[in-house]
Amino acid sequence: MLQPKKTRFRRQQKGRIKGFAQRGNQLAFGSFGIKSLDYKWITGRQIEAARIAVTRYMQRQGQVWVRIFPDKPITSKPADVRMGKGKGNPEGFVAPVSPGRIIFEIEGVPFDIAKEALRLAAQKLPVTTKFIVRRDYDMQNQTI
Repeated sequence: MLQPKKTRFRRQQKGRIKGFAQRGNQLAFGSFGIKSLDYKWITGRQIEAARIAVTRYMQRQGQVWVRIFPDKPITSKPADVRMGKGKGNPEGFVAPVSPGRIIFEIEGVPFDIAKEALRLAAQKLPVTTKFIVRRDYDMQNQTI
C-alpha cells in the first residue's frame, strides 16, 4: 500500500480542494493517460488496485507511471466513542485530486490496449476520468 515513509506531523487538517490542477495536468512520461474531472480524495488502496488492473491487462508490457501519491494522513475515531476528547488516530493516507490532474500514464502499448487498460483502472477510482492521448501521437504508425 502506498504511504510516506515518514511524515512531519502525525495528523493534518482536512482542508479544502478548490480550483483546477495547476501542476501535474499534462502528460509528461507516456503517450496515454487518464485525467481527473472531479475533486476527490483517492486512497492508497484505490491507487494500488487501479495500478494492478492496468498492469494485468497490459500483460506486463509497456510502462506505467502513477502521477499521484497519498501523503495526506486521514484520522478516524473508533466506533461508540462520544464527541470531543481530541482528534482520532491516523488510519490511512489519501491523495487530494482536483480536476485536470493526470492520475496514470502508460507507454509502449497500442492505442486499443492502452484505452481498455486505463478504462479498467478508472473503474477502480472514485473520480470520473477522461482518457487522453499525447498531442504528437501518430495513430497510423503505432510502434509497440
